[in-house]
Amino acid sequence: METAAQLWKKIQSSEFNPATDMHLVEDVKKIALASVEPCKVSFGTSGFRGEIGTEFTLRTVEVIATAIIRMYKEADAELLEALGVANFEELQERGIVLGHDNRLLGDEFCKAVAQVFAKAGVKKIYYGGEMATPEFSAAVELLKAACSINMTPSHNPSNYAGIKFNPADGGPAGPEITCHITRISNELMKDFKREDLEEVEMKAFDSIEVYNEFLHKQGTIQFARIQKLLDEGRLTLVCDHVHGATRKRPNVILGNPQCLMCLRTEDDPLFGGIAPEPSSKNLEGVKKILDQSKSWFRLGCIFDPDGDRVRFYDGTREIDMNRFGAIAYHYMVTWRKEQGVVAKSVATSNFVNVIANKLGAPVMETPVGFKNFRPWLARKANPKALIAFEESDGISGLNNTLEKDAQFGLLLALEIMATTGKNLGEYLEELYKEFGEFYPNRAGFEVDKSLVGDPLVAQVNAVACKAKVGTVVKVGDKEKKVREVLTLDGVKIIFEDDSWMLIRPSGTEPKVRIYTECREEAEKDAMFEAAKALFFNK
Repeated sequence: METAAQLWKKIQSSEFNPATDMHLVEDVKKIALASVEPCKVSFGTSGFRGEIGTEFTLRTVEVIATAIIRMYKEADAELLEALGVANFEELQERGIVLGHDNRLLGDEFCKAVAQVFAKAGVKKIYYGGEMATPEFSAAVELLKAACSINMTPSHNPSNYAGIKFNPADGGPAGPEITCHITRISNELMKDFKREDLEEVEMKAFDSIEVYNEFLHKQGTIQFARIQKLLDEGRLTLVCDHVHGATRKRPNVILGNPQCLMCLRTEDDPLFGGIAPEPSSKNLEGVKKILDQSKSWFRLGCIFDPDGDRVRFYDGTREIDMNRFGAIAYHYMVTWRKEQGVVAKSVATSNFVNVIANKLGAPVMETPVGFKNFRPWLARKANPKALIAFEESDGISGLNNTLEKDAQFGLLLALEIMATTGKNLGEYLEELYKEFGEFYPNRAGFEVDKSLVGDPLVAQVNAVACKAKVGTVVKVGDKEKKVREVLTLDGVKIIFEDDSWMLIRPSGTEPKVRIYTECREEAEKDAMFEAAKALFFNK
């Protein structure tokens, strides 16, 4: 019998025909439900991800759910504080929110988690079925649940499934929690015996309705302004859902406006054979429609399958989160007159840094990972982040979820257009005229396998000693003076002209990630080569 990995190779080959070959997908599902093979669990801030039928099986899900229950039972005071509960009994009383994206076996995996939690005496199991990631955070808060489990690997290809855990504040779990889930899961994995558990009656709820209620309760989005824009009849709005869990959301939240066109809303757990991410290539369908539109206002966006990433197009240009995050923060301060900070990951464009500096506002720069924004997104945060975003197209903001929220991004984009009377590209052009342009880039290279882990981290950290403040780095035919060095996550070298380079080690692969940003587009290649030379001490 073929393994799941072998079947996936056939499914993802150019010869696969959905009309005749779906039996291969059914075979993968059978393997995933029946397999008793152990796997290694690594539960990071984006949860655990694995290939369906290979690492990610029904048994694996049961192991992780059991590990989470044990974590609550064994938790000390410090861990309980991170989880947001006083004790295990509080978990039993408040319950859990469960749901999934559009991947294979999402419903079956959720039912398995429900059975494990019900056996442990958890009384309330709220089941939203197909859900977008920000809806879990909203539901935890409004339903007063103790935690949530979301079956999604985010934007990974169709052969992957995943499981995310959020504690009582609805935000992504930090390492103080995930290290325990990882440790206990791997302790249980080898000798775990599956049991025939009883069917559990889960309490169904409408996750879109709960999320919509949450948005209105929080009051960050100015819905009246958006409604006025929709009623004027001068807008073409296109949303590409890439067969993901965001489908139906804009329709419900915006009241089914005539200007809205939704793409790729059909059931397709294979995502049409593409990598389902908000990339330039995947935006082509949106671009084709908006390029032909004669409307005064134009906005297109593409979501990833679980609705925590979004990228925009306005009929003239693509607007990734490096740029939209800067637009959003400038809008919140100058048009909305809100007071607060901006939070961004170290790999994200410094465009917003320049804007914030002129506005006299601080920038909270963090290691990569949305969990690091919690100090400024939490309900009692002081100061609060007006906008928190990262270069990989994730965003949230004032009083919104602690998770990335693509739907919040879309609504804020519409509000910006409604308030300013400008398309996003026009707004961006005005910012460029005032603050200058920035050209971000991301690349990487492989290194010897022997460097994976601590040796690679050490070699990256050594770069900070070679590029101290005040030293000069050769970039192409220019010499750039180092103004600042950040070692939050890898080594970020910021030059006096506001250009910068970030060198980060991969935690699991023999690779080095290079992020750069220039004030002149022609410098992109030279910046990458200069960063690579610093790493190799050339």
